[in-house]
Amino acid sequence: MSDYQRYALYYAPSSQSALGRFGDAWLGRDAETGNDIARLAIEGLDGGEIVAATTSPVRYGFHGTLKPPFALKDGQTRSGLEVAINDLAVRLTPVRCGPLTLKAIGRFLALVPTEPVGELGKLAASLVRVLDDFREPEDEAAMNKRRAVGLTDRQEACLVQWGYPYVMEEFRFHLTLTNKLDAEQAQRFETALRPVVAPLCQDPFIVSDICLFGDPGDGKPFRFLKRFSLGG
Repeated sequence: MSDYQRYALYYAPSSQSALGRFGDAWLGRDAETGNDIARLAIEGLDGGEIVAATTSPVRYGFHGTLKPPFALKDGQTRSGLEVAINDLAVRLTPVRCGPLTLKAIGRFLALVPTEPVGELGKLAASLVRVLDDFREPEDEAAMNKRRAVGLTDRQEACLVQWGYPYVMEEFRFHLTLTNKLDAEQAQRFETALRPVVAPLCQDPFIVSDICLFGDPGDGKPFRFLKRFSLGG
């Protein structure tokens, strides 16, 4: 029996890194321990407004998705999944991208790496492809819910084959910071956050490990389970 409803593979910065400390304080939760921590005070933003605008990223933890959440197929186990992730991780190499930048993606804000990002896409594609045998296919109702936003033909094909529309060439890595915001709120949040994240947007963005997270269900926060170093 699986002890989590779903699993996901993320990039999640260490809580000891500058990026990790920012992300944890922005969301008010240490992703590795699950403990609540003091929120960042951001000039120009009310604390209650920040809490209301970050409910979704708080649940998932500060991360960039590499393999989207999936339920384990019957006959597969968490321990078997961890062995497979480790076997794959040691064959992969760390990825170096351009510095992060604060960006609006649709109606939410995120930190996004700049070019070159091709190797990061290849890393995510490898995880999606190689570990797909562990994934229980979604039922038609779940797939139709994803279709409701409107998918391209290629996104529909990804949904059918891989269980999620935004993988392979549709993949766009991002570290989510907010829920969907209205235009005025998004502008205020972006203006307030830009100087705060500026020190995090100077050096190349490097992914040297990947993390397994578990979804306990019932809307509870995802939990950090294990970190795997790329290249051993």
